[in-house]
Amino acid sequence: MVFIIKKLVISLFTVILTAAFCIDGVHADFTQEISARSAIVIDADSGQILYEKNSGESMLIASTTKILTALVVIDRCPLDDIVTVGEESASVEGSSMYLTAGEQLTVKELLYGLLMESGNDAAAALAIHAAGSIEAFADMMNAKAQELGCDGSHFENPHGLDAQEHYSCAKDLAIITSEAMKNKVFSDIVSTKTASVGGRSFSNHNKLLWQYDGAVGVKTGYTMAAGRILVSAVSKEGMELICVTISAPDDWDDHTKLYDWALSEYRCITVSDDSLGEITVPVISGVRDSVTVKVLSVRKLLIKADEEPEFKYVLPKFIYAPVKTGAYAGQVKVFCGGQELCALELWYCDGSELDKNAELTRWQRIKRSWLFLKG
Repeated sequence: MVFIIKKLVISLFTVILTAAFCIDGVHADFTQEISARSAIVIDADSGQILYEKNSGESMLIASTTKILTALVVIDRCPLDDIVTVGEESASVEGSSMYLTAGEQLTVKELLYGLLMESGNDAAAALAIHAAGSIEAFADMMNAKAQELGCDGSHFENPHGLDAQEHYSCAKDLAIITSEAMKNKVFSDIVSTKTASVGGRSFSNHNKLLWQYDGAVGVKTGYTMAAGRILVSAVSKEGMELICVTISAPDDWDDHTKLYDWALSEYRCITVSDDSLGEITVPVISGVRDSVTVKVLSVRKLLIKADEEPEFKYVLPKFIYAPVKTGAYAGQVKVFCGGQELCALELWYCDGSELDKNAELTRWQRIKRSWLFLKG
């Protein structure tokens, strides 16, 4: 009987230990289950990379091209501009919002058709309206990509139909999307589930808007050659995350796993005057003994959930009066896990005039020391 009880206890302990190991194993090795050939997860605010897999590999990106198309159009065209659809635009193959030659719509209406219905015809119509031709618009797209630092990309068209010199990578798509999501028009459209625009009804192709709490966009893509591409964004627990997968048979599942992992592994901290507290620098020969320094900006950072940030100040040990309000003081560097995350500039937020009596006394001391050494 005792032997049986001991055996049961050992078995139960083994089950618990195995379960715990499996949970940790799934948590640690879940990335092996990611179906995508290429993937990345970034913090949209800072660009900090939380996860990547072949993220710099240039590949076909299908309709996720339209993220950059929309960004360039919004930069260059008033939303209420009237666009007359030409035959070239109406006859573009692939996904469509079913435009007809001669039809007139506003830029904003076409943007809904571009981003929600993934209309290749809308992409062509907007490109020709903005630049005069598909080729000229592609030049604008490449210029914008270069401006954003996207060196692994080249664009030949505004819709993403397969072309030899039309490609991007997960990292570049994340950068482009981060920039696009800063624009309210863009972010409003890609977060919309259903809409009626210009006599047409659209339903967003991005299932994550319905399936994942906090999902706020962005764009799907598919061709037989490119496979399934998905760019998404989630706003949750103070974090703004962007995920890109390319050539991913299980893209919905990939994004769900990657977001679940990121939200459990990281937390958001805010670096500001409130979080840093009062920082002072001693003043010599001033009407005040010390002056206060502050960061002028607020910075959000993601750190590992089980780690604490460290702040290292690069400041003078003291400063001679006079001290100007608004003068540069130094830096505060933020570290976590031994890695520097960012450096923020510090500025004197209150000045100090020269105390003439203190200055006189100081020079008297210097003079006495000099006379002592001389004599």
